[in-house]
Amino acid sequence: MRPRKIVIGFMAAISVLTLASCGGSKDDGAKTGTLNFYTNKAAWEPDFDELNSQSKGDVDIKLNTTGYSDAEQYDAFIKQSFRTKKSPGLFTWQTGPSLGELVDDDLVAETTDIWDKAIDEGWIDKSLRDAYTYEGKQYCVPMNIAYWVMYYNKNIFEKHDLSEPTTWAELDEIAKKLSDEGVTPYYQTSTLFTFPWFQQLVAGTDPELYEGLATGKVKYTDPKIVEIMETWRDQQKDGWFSDAGSKVDPAVGLKDGDFAMINFGSFFNGSLDGAGMKSGEDYDMFVIPAVNSDLKKTPVAVESGPLCVAENSSQKTLGLEYSKWWMSPDAQTAWNKARGDVAFNPKAKVADPMLEELGDTVGGKDYETYDRYYEATPTPILTVALEQFGAFIANPGDPKPYLEKIQEEADKYWADQE
Repeated sequence: MRPRKIVIGFMAAISVLTLASCGGSKDDGAKTGTLNFYTNKAAWEPDFDELNSQSKGDVDIKLNTTGYSDAEQYDAFIKQSFRTKKSPGLFTWQTGPSLGELVDDDLVAETTDIWDKAIDEGWIDKSLRDAYTYEGKQYCVPMNIAYWVMYYNKNIFEKHDLSEPTTWAELDEIAKKLSDEGVTPYYQTSTLFTFPWFQQLVAGTDPELYEGLATGKVKYTDPKIVEIMETWRDQQKDGWFSDAGSKVDPAVGLKDGDFAMINFGSFFNGSLDGAGMKSGEDYDMFVIPAVNSDLKKTPVAVESGPLCVAENSSQKTLGLEYSKWWMSPDAQTAWNKARGDVAFNPKAKVADPMLEELGDTVGGKDYETYDRYYEATPTPILTVALEQFGAFIANPGDPKPYLEKIQEEADKYWADQE
């Protein structure tokens, strides 16, 4: 049984897109063939290619994958493509307000029938449907789900006689001991993924405070948020985080001991395996304890990245046929083997025992999930927040100027929603 979810639904939003849906071309109706697929996860391209033998055999469809490594360039390309005859038959996107914007402009194909079948077959828990629902209809299907946990280098933990923490106080003790003994506790970066620690501190302190930021009911300049940012600043000044400007691949950094722990999504197993580490031997993971020990359940950030079909694509039918297959146990077993992640289909076989255990743990009564900050936050606010968190990481000081800039953008956004 899935944990109770903190619902942060799609906000009824006035579209920020200036796109017209008059582009595109007529659906050719093909149900088999080569499907053009675009993704912002360029590093995963070999994993998608690996699935081609399975999908070719099952439904006679294979992907022609084009991967982008720059998120902003990718978003711009996808939005621009809706104006042309090259609207993608299949593409990756984000849940939350970003998907709501595409739905508002009729740019993405409905998938309600696919969801109904998958739920009837027991291929997916219906609670996950909330994140894909807009005005009672579903759009896109889950590419994956990932829980944001703490990965750690087992050799470092063993060398320093450390064990997985069960409380936030124990986690702080581990970080302090590592720092005192010359080991950088945590990974951190000043580009794009600048939000995880902020997300962890806020949601782990007060889930309602975190949800309030996503809905505009809480200001970034709230004294509680300022206090949390001051805690983050103090940890940075204590040397608890790695060089935020480092260009070293974070998987390689954990392997080489540049830092002992990294807060990342459970899809990170694939990167660590690719870096030559062995699951359960060289690295392990734990659910990060709540900052606030009075919370009845431990909050865990969940990310569900969608696979979408463009409404005006010439490959609309082909994309939807692939989406149907993607939900099946055979497809998800093959994907899990190729990529290594928590499976959203309970009938799929999970190759990595560590990930199977994580799914069972988070699905237990002591945990509750919440939407990852990246998906929960409206795009205009997110863009400014990622920049300001990055600036704060690069120059940790008084957090108020950074928070005021984010709130300035939030005020503009929420005023437009009234």
